[in-house]
Amino acid sequence: MVPAIETIIVGRARDLGGFSVQRVLPSVKRRMVGPFVFLDQMGPVDFSPGQGIDVRPHPHIGLETVTYMFEGEILHRDSLGSVQPITPGAVNWMTAGKGIAHSERSSTENRCHKQRLFGLQLWVALPVTRETMDPSFTHYAADQFPELTGDGLHTRVLAGTLYGKTSPVVTQSELFYGDIRMIEGARLQVESGYEERAAYLVSGAVEIGGDRFTPGQLLVFKPGAEIVITALEAVRLVLLGGAAMDGPRHIWWNFVSSRQDLIEAAKEDWKQGRFDRVIGDTEFIPLPEG
Repeated sequence: MVPAIETIIVGRARDLGGFSVQRVLPSVKRRMVGPFVFLDQMGPVDFSPGQGIDVRPHPHIGLETVTYMFEGEILHRDSLGSVQPITPGAVNWMTAGKGIAHSERSSTENRCHKQRLFGLQLWVALPVTRETMDPSFTHYAADQFPELTGDGLHTRVLAGTLYGKTSPVVTQSELFYGDIRMIEGARLQVESGYEERAAYLVSGAVEIGGDRFTPGQLLVFKPGAEIVITALEAVRLVLLGGAAMDGPRHIWWNFVSSRQDLIEAAKEDWKQGRFDRVIGDTEFIPLPEG
């Protein structure tokens, strides 16, 4: 393994709402990168007419969900009353804080025809001092994000600051998240100013330090190491990371917290129906056993 790479994580298949995702974080090799504690690749998957994604209402505490689509559309609903379709290039940023419930589905309209879904969902752990903040939801349209183009690279800065450009997304901790396309032969130097950094390969093959890496791999870099990524073909990847988290996090189902007692309370609240309901959605996912 390249000396500058600390860990390589390969996603594991998980069923979610009738289709398979590749779960990359958390992993036995690495629990988080900066404040990012969860990374799922959704698809690519093709649905026939009448089919779609159905992630029924479920709860969260202590985290922020970040949804980003490469292809297709998902309809978000939550217990604050938000109803927001997300399309490629946009970002849905939901802060769970002390508690929120939401669902993610294909709309009735999109089920009338073939549809393809492909995207990423990440969770950002909230700092200890903000774990129980009020929940909120913000949609950022695709045209709100700064972009950089040149030397065979196209970068969209989705959160934080990268290569001198800053995203409009309001974050609760120091982090960065960027969507990068590379043409064959292009070279990308990964910024070294952040304490924890990683690249997730969405498509195409790259070379780092003489080794070849392929899609579905999360490459976690050593702090301060100089990293140059060379595209061996057309490539899409995301860069993510930030400051190290202010302590370990407990993760149980959809709950994240520095305190086990907050997770136990959230489990009981969901079981007893004390979370606010998702407006316009009558189903829900029961609390898992065990």
